[in-house]
Amino acid sequence: MIFVTVGTHEQPFNRLIEEIDRLKGEGVITDNVIIQKGYCTYEPKYCESHKLIGYDEMQQYLKEADIIITHGGPASFIAPLSMGKVPIVVPRQKEFDEHVNNHQGDFVRQVVERTGSIIPIYDINDLKNAIVNYKSNIKKLDGKFKSNNKDFCNNLNKIIESLIG
Repeated sequence: MIFVTVGTHEQPFNRLIEEIDRLKGEGVITDNVIIQKGYCTYEPKYCESHKLIGYDEMQQYLKEADIIITHGGPASFIAPLSMGKVPIVVPRQKEFDEHVNNHQGDFVRQVVERTGSIIPIYDINDLKNAIVNYKSNIKKLDGKFKSNNKDFCNNLNKIIESLIG
């Protein structure tokens, strides 16, 4: 299953929803697709869609999904990362009236540069390739992303031990 979320920002992100629906309609995507479409005005013809999804249901979709596609809002792509999944991230762009500025693209570029833990899509025409080659794209990322949680906890334990002696 592919799960797509565009968040709750009030500007439509039709560009992403239309492309997913087109790929599903053409048979490029053969998986079941569930979309949280927020304030998009486009109604998907080939995918199941919901305007908004509650937290528990969203968590369930994230857990069940083989591929997660999100907008560039940090909460939307950090959630799958916290589950050990690599999301495809499509930042909203001001040029298409999807947001007030291009901060999502800027943020996504920083995440890619610093962690390499997501698959960024800056040009919607690259989405098809990212979906079709998802497994091989993940293998390319394997080993690039290192969580600092273990190091942080070890260092915190050392500090605590030195304080309480």
